[in-house]
Amino acid sequence: MKILPPLVVLVFGCLMYLLAKFLPVGAFDFFGRRELSTVLFAMAVVIVFLGIFQFRRAKTTTNPIDLTKTKKLVTNGIFKYSRNPMYLGMLLILLGFGLRLGNAFNTLLAAGFVYYMNHFQIKHEEKALNILFGKEYSVYCKATRRWF
Repeated sequence: MKILPPLVVLVFGCLMYLLAKFLPVGAFDFFGRRELSTVLFAMAVVIVFLGIFQFRRAKTTTNPIDLTKTKKLVTNGIFKYSRNPMYLGMLLILLGFGLRLGNAFNTLLAAGFVYYMNHFQIKHEEKALNILFGKEYSVYCKATRRWF
């Protein structure tokens, strides 16, 4: 894939903003909405940085575009619970942003992000990692969920 996932998040975030600004329906509010948004952002930052830290510690690449530079399959720490914690963190950023904007239809865009990532990013990564790590990766996939 040629598009870095943070750019995909930026595109979906811009679409969320435009939807919230120009769609005349779907606005909502509830007690604690902004605080919940802040909690989601904080969780996202922690999850993303844990994933990056573990990749760096394992001395493998964080670049999902060129997986030939992947040197090690990381399966411990946060990767024990999610095969894609950085993408999960990006999803939490979008959900937090959608809450902050206060338009219910932004959840559809967050679902669109999951669809995009599953079909245009993660499936290609999984094929490449299966070629690189074979049975070890297959066992990991059976033991650990794709998102959470």
